[in-house]
This record gives sequence, structure tokens and C-alpha cells, in this order.
Amino acid sequence: MNSNLLSHAINREFPELADKVARLKGSNAHFTRLLHEHDDLDVQITKDETGVAPMADKALEDLKKRRLHLKDELYRIANAA
Repeated sequence: MNSNLLSHAINREFPELADKVARLKGSNAHFTRLLHEHDDLDVQITKDETGVAPMADKALEDLKKRRLHLKDELYRIANAA
């Protein structure tokens, strides 16, 4: 399975906000930190889903909840920019 199909990268999820995300990455340290955390979680989750680095169901569920929270916050910040 192609891991890119499983990716929940912000630019993939919200292509309409790509310009704002790019601008915020260069000007907003808080946004950048949240984005890096989101992307790191996304990689970990994708590794589990592709069988590269399986984890316990509870751990995966916790990571997905955190990723969703971060995605919501990133969307809110980018949409308000």
C-alpha cells in the first residue's frame, strides 16, 4: 500500500490553505511547532498502518486523537490568518 495515500499532511487535507500554511511556517513559531508535531505523529501512524512499525491499539488511538486535535488547531490558525 502506498503510504502517501494514508498521509494526513495538512497541505493534503486542506489544499485551499496551502499559501497560508507556507506563510505561517515562516512567520509563526507556534504554528510551526504544532505542524512539526502533527507531521511527526502522522509518520508514526502511517508506519503502524503500513505494518512498518506496529503498535498497540490504544497507543495508535491516542496518537490519532492527538493528531486530530493538532489538525483542528492548525486549521483554526491558518483559516484565521
